[in-house]
Amino acid sequence: MRLINLNGRASVLVDSGALDVHALTNGDFGPDAASCLADWQRFLEVVERATLSAEPQPYDVRDLGAPVPEPRQIFAIGLNYADHARETGLSAPDYPIVFTKFVTSLSGPVTSVVLPSDNVDYEAELVVVVGKNAHAVDAGEAWDYVAGLMVGQDLSEREVQTRGGASAQWSLGKSLPGFSPCGPALVSLDEIENRENLAINCRVGDEVLQDSKTSELIFTVPALVSYLSHILPLLPGDLIFTGTPDGVGIGRTPTRYLRAGETLITEIAGLGRLETKFV
Repeated sequence: MRLINLNGRASVLVDSGALDVHALTNGDFGPDAASCLADWQRFLEVVERATLSAEPQPYDVRDLGAPVPEPRQIFAIGLNYADHARETGLSAPDYPIVFTKFVTSLSGPVTSVVLPSDNVDYEAELVVVVGKNAHAVDAGEAWDYVAGLMVGQDLSEREVQTRGGASAQWSLGKSLPGFSPCGPALVSLDEIENRENLAINCRVGDEVLQDSKTSELIFTVPALVSYLSHILPLLPGDLIFTGTPDGVGIGRTPTRYLRAGETLITEIAGLGRLETKFV
């Protein structure tokens, strides 16, 4: 199942179009994503039955917003690929490096972002969507608490991020308007083959900027869900940006930051793509 946010309403993608969740389920779920995630397993069962007789409608990808537009918590993980840690001159961490991205930074899969400076970097990321309350979860059971996965970008204004030296402002530098594009859909786990080893990349035109696989994560999805849930409860709809592979602009010589007029394409195999234009 692929859950999208179409013109502010939760909808389901099928081969020939989109189905409005509220209409499809006779008002049991929707019109927002939060109601679907509050009882995710029942939602999947109801939708599976209901789509058999529904009439899909065409849609425009430019009308898609962030699939989960109002999560209560957004976690992000730093230095979670060994090659990325090395390119920044740092050692791989012993524990997950956790910061937050603020909800107002979320944007959809096809969008424009105003560049606030010449220091904006790209970070392709796999995004986890929590599917039910999780507290003190064992890693071996952690996938049971995941609703699905999405493509994400952790755009970063590096000057803001590094203000303060040892007290760097990671959350602020990564939360400017539009700095957390994600989507195009929340893809349920049953639709994802080999969920531990997904190809992830981003590019501008023919210039490949990042190209890796999620099997290179230092702390895997189950490890992150378990670690975070042992510190605080995770709630349905919470997002986890799991970290970025090597190739970021700040790790290059000379640095390679995003420029006005460029369009960044971010893809994860089986999950879809983001198209972010910078103005």
